[in-house]
Amino acid sequence: MIDTTLSLLGIAGAMAVGAMSPGPSFVMVARTAVASRADGLAAALGMGAGGLVFAIAALAGLQAAFLAVPALYLAIKGFGGAYLVYLGIRIWRGARQPLAMAQDADASLPQSGRGKRTFLLGLATQVSNPKTAVVYASIFAAFLPREVPLVLALAVPAVIFCIETGWYAIVALALSSAAPRSAYLRYKTWIDRAAGGVMGLLGLRLVWSAVRGT
Repeated sequence: MIDTTLSLLGIAGAMAVGAMSPGPSFVMVARTAVASRADGLAAALGMGAGGLVFAIAALAGLQAAFLAVPALYLAIKGFGGAYLVYLGIRIWRGARQPLAMAQDADASLPQSGRGKRTFLLGLATQVSNPKTAVVYASIFAAFLPREVPLVLALAVPAVIFCIETGWYAIVALALSSAAPRSAYLRYKTWIDRAAGGVMGLLGLRLVWSAVRGT
């Protein structure tokens, strides 16, 4: 029981540090949250769902599959990078368009389906980088015992979901308050272009890495 607890705490600590590292997921949630707290929280939930997918995949041996078939990893990396480039272009092109703001930042998720779309966008952004799967698998390999008990196999994905969702929910709540929202609206064009540029560059880096075979 002590070994199981130590393994879980080690994984949780490493994942928390990784979740807080800036990247495409942070850009997406931050940009969404300043427009609507509800949509920001929906995006955070999507990030948590993406983390859950990676956790289950890593436990199922995705890293072993990547090692056995290197072309699979490179293909997924290339497609993921292309998606981030596409997302960056969309953000850049929409920089000058007026933003439809939520009437109440504290309102519940909209029933029109916008929250669902934001959730799916968060999920897609999270899973677009296959390097995350390798990071997950590496951390698991470092902390999990050779034979993983059922309780640990069930606890790890749940803990990762809570960490990913919790961190991005904090980001969404912080950036959906009045001051950040006001600043975003004032400088929306430049902020969106910067966010789109960062997203696009991250995507190009992934694509270039895939082309080079690294």
